[in-house]
Amino acid sequence: MNEKQINNLFLTLITDRNLCKHSFLDTIKLALKGGVKTVQLREKGLATHELYSLAGELRKITLDFNATFIINDRVDIALAVEADGMHLGWQSLPFDVGRKLLGFERLIGVSTHKHEEALQAQNDGADYITFGPIFDTPSKAGFLKPTGVEEIQKLKKEIHIPIVAVGGINEKNVEAVLGEGADGIAVISSIMQADDPEDAARCLCNKIVTLKCPKIIT
Repeated sequence: MNEKQINNLFLTLITDRNLCKHSFLDTIKLALKGGVKTVQLREKGLATHELYSLAGELRKITLDFNATFIINDRVDIALAVEADGMHLGWQSLPFDVGRKLLGFERLIGVSTHKHEEALQAQNDGADYITFGPIFDTPSKAGFLKPTGVEEIQKLKKEIHIPIVAVGGINEKNVEAVLGEGADGIAVISSIMQADDPEDAARCLCNKIVTLKCPKIIT
């Protein structure tokens, strides 16, 4: 496992092409220019050949910016484009199968929403977890209740892999999230939907660096 890839989790952009006010690829480039260090491709409703083509473009762009590239669920596409890892959710392959296919050189992250899921992911051998939604967020509306920032601190007592907080995080509340011990944040709308994705990313990045996010910022 590459330490740089773990360090890059301090600011992760999860993609949603339906939110962009610029072209999808331009939005990603601007976000990376602003300080995003990990891009997680999460695009639903695309045919395999479309997803593969998009993943190939993002692999090139992330390499240009020396950023980490992770793909949701699709181990075949992650391997095909030589992504840095994949991210698993509750509908994904079992973790042990994913690890067997992807190997130990690439990251595997797991989405978690409660304490038990976080412990299970750690026990399975996940390299990191995302945890949330921390706040109300349109992407999880009606599905999951916000956990609140306090749950992060509780998790830190038992979880010893990086915890990347997700869900409704923006420039106004990122300080509270990091103050409870999150190792990094993952955002969707606060950058993807921004009028100026570069500025939105830069504001978040500057806040994280100023707050000296533990573990991830070195």
